[in-house]
Amino acid sequence: MESFDLNFKNNEKVKKGSLLISDPFLADRYFGRSVVLICGYGKEGAFGFVLNHYLDVDLHKLDEQFPDIQARISLGGPVDKEHLFFIHTLGNRIDGSTSLYNGIFYGGDFEQLNRLFETEPNTSGKVRFFIGYSGWSEGQLEQEIKESSWLPVNNITTEIIMDTKIDKLWETCLEKQGKRFKIISKFPRNPEDN
Repeated sequence: MESFDLNFKNNEKVKKGSLLISDPFLADRYFGRSVVLICGYGKEGAFGFVLNHYLDVDLHKLDEQFPDIQARISLGGPVDKEHLFFIHTLGNRIDGSTSLYNGIFYGGDFEQLNRLFETEPNTSGKVRFFIGYSGWSEGQLEQEIKESSWLPVNNITTEIIMDTKIDKLWETCLEKQGKRFKIISKFPRNPEDN
């Protein structure tokens, strides 16, 4: 009989642009079965956006001055849920953007983005929007990784990160980590449902 190591750990290091994949049994309203893109990481702490928890909200109805681009909005996390944030692959076309990783940028001039959508509506697929963000204080994220709450990964493509049509992003990202994690990706949410 073959035995499997189902330890929810790896040797990856967190950095700006890393993804965090939540433990399959993490029972948290915001972070259960979530994938988080890390946009800032340092001695002071970390912040990022949950990629795979979507809201049933129309961006145009939140702000009528914003073009009706049919964007799918994610709940980025429990912090600052009064503000809209965005990541994009438009690079330096948006002033004030911060380069994250592999062609992905964070933030920038929102008015400039708005004007770009009006003149080039096809660019909407190059932007992801979030209400709120996820944040960790100094040492908090490292402790949560040590406790196996998160699996940091650095091998997910820009295309997957930017695609808002993937409904099973948590499973998809875990499966890309190899055989052991592919097995873990099939775990039921409740172990008693086995």
